[in-house]
Amino acid sequence: MALLLGAALTLQHTRAQTFVLPPSDVDLVGALQTVMAKQEDTLLDIARRYDVGQDEIMLANADIDRWLPGEGTATLVPTRFILPQAKRTGMVLNVPEMRLYFFPAPRAGNAPVVQTYPVSIGRMDWATPLGQTAIASKSRNPSWRPPESIRSEHAADGTPLPEIVPPGPDNPLGDYALRLTRSGYLIHGTNRPYGVGMRVTHGCVRMYPEDIEALFPDVPVGTPVQIVNQPIKLGWLADTLFIEVHPPLDEEREKVVLMNVAMDLVNASWEKRPFNLNGRALKQAVEEQSGIPVAIASAR
Repeated sequence: MALLLGAALTLQHTRAQTFVLPPSDVDLVGALQTVMAKQEDTLLDIARRYDVGQDEIMLANADIDRWLPGEGTATLVPTRFILPQAKRTGMVLNVPEMRLYFFPAPRAGNAPVVQTYPVSIGRMDWATPLGQTAIASKSRNPSWRPPESIRSEHAADGTPLPEIVPPGPDNPLGDYALRLTRSGYLIHGTNRPYGVGMRVTHGCVRMYPEDIEALFPDVPVGTPVQIVNQPIKLGWLADTLFIEVHPPLDEEREKVVLMNVAMDLVNASWEKRPFNLNGRALKQAVEEQSGIPVAIASAR
């Protein structure tokens, strides 16, 4: 059971956090890791080494300097996840979590798996759109045709863009791109990998170069993509209920009361399976918003 629920598979062709897909009544995968920073490390170096995003590792290590953690500093790597409340098929992008989940079609004779990758999403004025979409096409070494809105923004900043940016090190799409059926939006690589895990794009979904390279060949055209907004996720592991809380999107912080969202989810979960709630643990998780699954209840 421990191997099924917690251990990442060792697959040579991908750096993703890859796990055997648990049964439908289990929602947690992965395990937290603690690593010792090297003298030359920043938190961003550690994040990329362990395939997590910048905001993720900062939230998990709020008391550590991102630029100078210091040699030997114990650093928590947040590699345990509650699967989003969505169909476990195709791709699921949870925007406040800034994380993509991929449920590839099982290979013959192999158990189904789930892969998860950190991503960047659209900044506040260029929000990544929610809803159902799909992979419309795939491009290796893509050219970038920046839309007029982006060209106007760059021109105003004194950094004009050409009509077409050819493949190469100056192309912000990187070496691989998956175009969505929603016009103008892509899942792609980047020539600025240390921005992965932040709200820095014009609405597209940006991945580490090594992650999109691993993902690209396994995603067929037509793959469904669900884009959801779940700052709070609840999930079961055996008889324990966990909560995972991420900061809401900036544009929602004043209108979203996270404790109300959490209680709605708790009440809905209780109706399906009664439990004994640890109110103090729930309150602390909602206040900290660390992105780390926390146990808040045990089944009756």
